[in-house]
Amino acid sequence: EDAYCVDTLMQVSAARGALGRVGEIVLQEHLKSCVRHAQQNGDEAERVAKLDEVMVIFRKYSRYRQSWRGKRL
Repeated sequence: EDAYCVDTLMQVSAARGALGRVGEIVLQEHLKSCVRHAQQNGDEAERVAKLDEVMVIFRKYSRYRQSWRGKRL
């Protein structure tokens, strides 16, 4: 199309930011519901599994955020 490249890049950056925010909200709800439930009601194996799961998510999210740091317009 005849779209200006910089405008397209700005739209991509905005979409990426919006998706990142949605991811934060989903993670927050997961922590408030699933992880909290496991910590309060689960057995030891379930509590450990949920904490391990959260650590994996944090590592992946951190790497993703670092890979895009400095690449915004």
